[in-house]
Amino acid sequence: MEDLNDTTEMNFILLGLFNHTQTHVFLFSMVLMIFLISLLGNALMIMLIHEDPQLHTPMYFLLSQLSLMDMMLVSTIVPKMATNYLMGTRTISPAGCGTQIFLFLTLGGGECFLLAAMAYDRYVAICHPLRYPILMNQKLCFHMTAGSWLLGGVDGLMQAGTTLSFPYCHSREINHFFCEAPSLVRLACADTTFFEFFMYVCCILMLLIPLSLILASYSLILAAVLRMKSIAAQKKAFATCSSHLAVVGLFYGAIIFIYMRPKSYHSVARDKVVSAFYTIFTPVLNPLIYSVRNKDVKGALRKWLEKRFLGHL
Repeated sequence: MEDLNDTTEMNFILLGLFNHTQTHVFLFSMVLMIFLISLLGNALMIMLIHEDPQLHTPMYFLLSQLSLMDMMLVSTIVPKMATNYLMGTRTISPAGCGTQIFLFLTLGGGECFLLAAMAYDRYVAICHPLRYPILMNQKLCFHMTAGSWLLGGVDGLMQAGTTLSFPYCHSREINHFFCEAPSLVRLACADTTFFEFFMYVCCILMLLIPLSLILASYSLILAAVLRMKSIAAQKKAFATCSSHLAVVGLFYGAIIFIYMRPKSYHSVARDKVVSAFYTIFTPVLNPLIYSVRNKDVKGALRKWLEKRFLGHL
C-alpha cells in the first residue's frame, strides 16, 4: 500500500483544458471529433501518396512525412487528455510525462525543418525547373527528411532528459493539458535559470534557422516569379506555393506567439488555447489545405474513390 501511495505521489497532475460544464463538454466533443478527422485526413493523404504513381515526387514524399508527423503529434496529446477527462483523473506518470515532452519536441522541431525542406523543394521547382530531378534527387530528399527527424529527436531527448532530472518536491500540478517542458520546469525546486536560458536558445535556433531558410527560399521564388513575362506562369507559380505558405503561417504563427514572447506577456489561459490550436487544430487543417488547393491530390482522391466504389458497381 505504501508503494502505491509513493507511486501516486510521484505522478504529476495535469489541470487540463476543460471542466465538466455543458459548454466544455461540447468543446471536448468537438476536439475529439477534430482528432478523429485529423487521423483520417492525414492517413488518407499518406495512402494516396503511396498508391498514386503521379504523386511519387519529392514534394509529395515530404508532404507524406508532414502528415505522419501531424498524426503522431495529435496522438501524443489528445488520447491522454481524453482519457483523463472521461475517467475523471488528472494524473500522468513521470515516464508518461517525459514521453510526451520528447515526442512533442521531436515532432515540433522535426516539422520546423521539414517545412524548410519543402520550401527548398518549391524554390528548386520554380527557379531551376530543368535541373529539378538532379537537385531534388531521391538521396537528398531522404537526407533532408532523416535530418528533420534527427534534429527534432536530439532536441526532444536533451530537453526531456534534463527536465525530468530536476527534483520536484512541492506542487506537482501542471497548469496545462499535456506535459510541456517550460510548464514542468516552473515546478522544480532547484535553480533552473541556466536550463531555462538553454531552452530559450534551443527554441530560437529550432525556429529561426528553418524560418530563415523558408524566408530565403520564398524571397528567391518571388524574385523569379516577378521576372516571368507570362501572367499564367506567375499564377501557376503562386498557386504551387500557396498551400505551403498557408501551412507555414499557421504553424510558425502559433509557435512564435507562445515561445518567443517575453515572460511578462504570457497568460496561461491564452497559451493553452494557442497550444490547442497548433497541436490539435493545425494537424487537421494541413491535409485540407493541401487537398482543396491541389489538383494532383484531388485527382488522386477521385481515382481512388472510383476504383474503390464505382469498381464494385
